[in-house]
Amino acid sequence: MLSERRQRVLRALIEDYIEYALPVGSRTLTERHHLGVSPATVRNDLSALEDAGFIQQPHTSAGRVPTDAGYRSFVDELLLSGLAEEERPHRAIVDELRASASELDALMERTGAALARLTNCLSIVMAPSVFAGRIRQITLVSLSPWQAIIIVVAEDGQVVNRTVAFTEEVSADELADAQNLLNRVLVGRSARDVRRQMDASTVEALSDPLVQRVIDEVVECLGESDTARAHSLGISALLRQPEFSDAKALLPVMEVLEDDRVLMHTFDDATQEGGPVMVRIGHENPASELAGVSIVACPYGRGESEGMVAVIGPTRMDYGNAIRAVRAAQCVLHDQ
Repeated sequence: MLSERRQRVLRALIEDYIEYALPVGSRTLTERHHLGVSPATVRNDLSALEDAGFIQQPHTSAGRVPTDAGYRSFVDELLLSGLAEEERPHRAIVDELRASASELDALMERTGAALARLTNCLSIVMAPSVFAGRIRQITLVSLSPWQAIIIVVAEDGQVVNRTVAFTEEVSADELADAQNLLNRVLVGRSARDVRRQMDASTVEALSDPLVQRVIDEVVECLGESDTARAHSLGISALLRQPEFSDAKALLPVMEVLEDDRVLMHTFDDATQEGGPVMVRIGHENPASELAGVSIVACPYGRGESEGMVAVIGPTRMDYGNAIRAVRAAQCVLHDQ
């Protein structure tokens, strides 16, 4: 447990390192911050913080830089201060986003762009699971007697569609009857519900081969849409960070983030941790390739169909700004 004074020294060092991306020395801290102690005391505190593993000295003649443990102490102090629960985080951006897009897909794209702009980090907005979300409407559009388009609208506004071919001719009236039946029975249910729990009367109502074929296509379509749920923006912002000025340093990060299984595992863990904000710093990330970055993430939505909004940047990111920005995005998307 750090004393209040050493916590102030650590906070000052981290704030300087976040802003300037250069090792910080005792003289710099004394000149830039009103710490209320002598330079000798600051030097002693830095030595103690280094011994405790909160900071390190990259070169013997250089100042100190934070370690993952130092950032963790800093972030925990931010979260304890109530930053994550602020009621009006980035109010202007919340209002702007709500006014600029009504459909979820467009809103996710705009939200991701705003997050990247606000934080200078890579933003990821993961859509809620369509497979687990409730169905608002099913529309069948005939292309020919042998082919139709299935359009499924989820309650959160997501839209998926799929073309289905028939082995026998299907008239417009038959297609309309199938559409009416499907909406009567399936609206308000999720695709997961359709597979898990159907009472006897529902099974009988859906026993028609045409209806069964459409249901199979709907379930498969929704399942496939869940494999491409993430919208990411801001790679150029990451490349402007000193840590990634050499694009090769960013390559392992991008490769692991392109693996849907790793991405889902990282953010599924976030929803299980509870609390309004998850902050993973460097080596706290489950994938070793992410040891050089930090992730700030929030869930949005409700129940099994929760989505996730996050920023990914160097461990030197501005955590206070990132937490406020992610909370703003959560506010926008949660009420959609």
